[in-house]
Amino acid sequence: VNGPEQVVVSGAPEELDALAARCEADGIQARRIAVDYASHSPQVEDLREELLDLLAPVTPRTGHTPLISTVTGETIDTATMDAAYWFTNLRETVRFDAALTTLLATGHRVFIETSPHPVLTGPVTQAAENNGTEAVRAIGTLRRGEGGQHRLLHSLAEAHTAGLPIDWTPWTGTGHLTDLPTYAFQHRRHWL
Repeated sequence: VNGPEQVVVSGAPEELDALAARCEADGIQARRIAVDYASHSPQVEDLREELLDLLAPVTPRTGHTPLISTVTGETIDTATMDAAYWFTNLRETVRFDAALTTLLATGHRVFIETSPHPVLTGPVTQAAENNGTEAVRAIGTLRRGEGGQHRLLHSLAEAHTAGLPIDWTPWTGTGHLTDLPTYAFQHRRHWL
């Protein structure tokens, strides 16, 4: 469950096709995601031993930034994110909605989606609206067919207008940034 109006379902292809047809017949938008296995479903069980073996060398440790798990929807100590955690993350239902509810409840208001295309910015703003939370801003980073510096600068500008402090020095070099007037027609006359 990503949000109030977006749910992802996994399972056998023929069952997903039947569900998509039923949704479309009921006027609900549905589309298939191009993947070759159904993560977050019983199909992942076949990979359990291989994944646990491959991930066994991972030694998690406690981080400095709080992490909200989409497995539980709650804050967790990152030292618990061992091989079993990551298998559970791949096998079980993604609780993005619960994690988002926790973030909203703890005062987070700006969300930056770092993905190849922003698919969760809509659910973020919908969840905030449904929760009665105001002044929430969801910002994407990349978009399909749009990458590079132009897209990054656009995303940074969105974050800046949302009130986030942005370090512009990588773009401006050692130059000095000048504050613009807060009002387009604000003038200060100088008399010699």
